[in-house]
Amino acid sequence: QVQLVESGGGLVQAGGSLRLSCVASRLTFSMYTMGWFRQAPGKEREFVAAITWSGGNTDCADSVKGRFTISRDNAKNTVTLQMNSLNPEDTAVYYCAARYGRLDYIKPFKEEYSYWGQGTQVTVSS
Repeated sequence: QVQLVESGGGLVQAGGSLRLSCVASRLTFSMYTMGWFRQAPGKEREFVAAITWSGGNTDCADSVKGRFTISRDNAKNTVTLQMNSLNPEDTAVYYCAARYGRLDYIKPFKEEYSYWGQGTQVTVSS
């Protein structure tokens, strides 16, 4: 069974940084687009960022552009989300997700992703 395990969440003050990691197992990692989504209390799960199978194409939500960076290491089955200049609106549970296919485009829709991690909590205090 495919497993996606996130780590790196926590409590940080506004303006601070966190680095989230997701390690995938029981799948051919290089066959998947990897994405990060987040869900705040009472809100829908929303797209944050994604990276294609080769790392050649990335996309992120307008709300995080210039602050968050997604990267991947196919040799380590790992995708990372570097989050800088955090603000309280970034508080949410962050989920790692995998979408099958060596595609060179990204669709920021959660319905496109087949596998999900359990999530890691990120809390930004003001």
